[in-house]
Amino acid sequence: MARTAGTDVTKNDSVWSSPGFTPTMIAVASAFGAWSILLPVLPLAVLDSGGTAALAGATTAVFMAVTVVTQMCTPFLLRKFGYNPVMVVAALMLGVPALGHLLGMDAWIVLLFSALRGIGFGAITVAESALIAELVPVRLLGKATGLLGVFVGLAQMLLLPSGLFLADHFNYETVYVVAAAIALVAGVMCLRIPRIKAASTKDDEAVAGGAPQVSMWKLVLVPALAVTTVSMSFGAVSTFLPAAVREIDPSTGAVIGGFMLSIVGASIMTARYVSGAIADRTGKPGQLMIISEIIALLGMVLMSVTVALHLSVWLLVVAAILFGSGFGAAQNEALLSMFHRLPRSKVSEASAVWNIFYDAGTGLGSIVYGAVVASYFYHGAFAVGAAVIVLGILWTAADAFVGRHRVSEYDNIKTRLRQVRVRARRPRSGE
Repeated sequence: MARTAGTDVTKNDSVWSSPGFTPTMIAVASAFGAWSILLPVLPLAVLDSGGTAALAGATTAVFMAVTVVTQMCTPFLLRKFGYNPVMVVAALMLGVPALGHLLGMDAWIVLLFSALRGIGFGAITVAESALIAELVPVRLLGKATGLLGVFVGLAQMLLLPSGLFLADHFNYETVYVVAAAIALVAGVMCLRIPRIKAASTKDDEAVAGGAPQVSMWKLVLVPALAVTTVSMSFGAVSTFLPAAVREIDPSTGAVIGGFMLSIVGASIMTARYVSGAIADRTGKPGQLMIISEIIALLGMVLMSVTVALHLSVWLLVVAAILFGSGFGAAQNEALLSMFHRLPRSKVSEASAVWNIFYDAGTGLGSIVYGAVVASYFYHGAFAVGAAVIVLGILWTAADAFVGRHRVSEYDNIKTRLRQVRVRARRPRSGE
């Protein structure tokens, strides 16, 4: 039977006291750093070596496609082998293939090693979130997932521009070696993670006495769709916001444009942590989901209006803060809702669903809203993004209403209490 670490730390008041939490955070930051440093560099390396724009774009497309497929398989691997070996191998799959790019920029080489790195990234993104739910007491889970977002965000903010800096001042080969070294740090930290396996579904069946359970998808689909609608808009923001800033004000926008994504990223990190802390304090994960979506919606509407009417470029800074704050809080609320609704044996599935819908939404948003830009310009893309978020708000609101009467699984405490009350009202035989 799987052993979980969270039960050993129920008396601790800090997530940092949870066994394995610190090395997990370092491993997560290193893994995302190894991914981030190569993300903008590899397409440039392909183009500079004479490759086509299609091949340059394919490096990211293949990486993300393999990432999503791997995320689907990771819950099984976590039950079969445990978190420690899966995360160690995933870190190595991020690092060693980075050195493979030293072999050249031929199409098969670039795509092969991009796919191999995608395997590592897909496995570690699912494992990290699920592991946090295993290591940390439930009452501190909101703050823990918030800190996870902070470490991921900091790694991206620092290493996305660092890769370009190293390529400009040294060469592409230096970036590949540094990426492999950063992934090696992640692998070493993963060795310090407690040797536990993801809980088996048989554990919950034993607790429930064999009673049937509600389908997982009935419980997580709405939070998954909610985070997808906002992440689709993030795909548009991350792709087109810097260009929109420069279009409105070529002089000031040239300075601000380069910092816009950092502003969005900082807002996301802050909101993830704050929303997690609030969830811990109230004990009601998901309570801020609709508010988060509305804040993100206001950010998208302000972006669209500002660009359409050519208003002050500083309004786009406000819009970026609003959208980033709403998106960050929605991320954490969706993940916590999935953890809260599903039995403990399915935390790896919850993590996989969250990551798949998040990544798919970001990629889909870049493609769909890119097509909108071609016909309706930047303000049109932001407006469509706002409309999609409205759909997410409607789904979430309907789910919140239905959720007042939801029973997450059969034979849980709520169900048994109802049965006790019913039995208490029945007259006994012979009376």
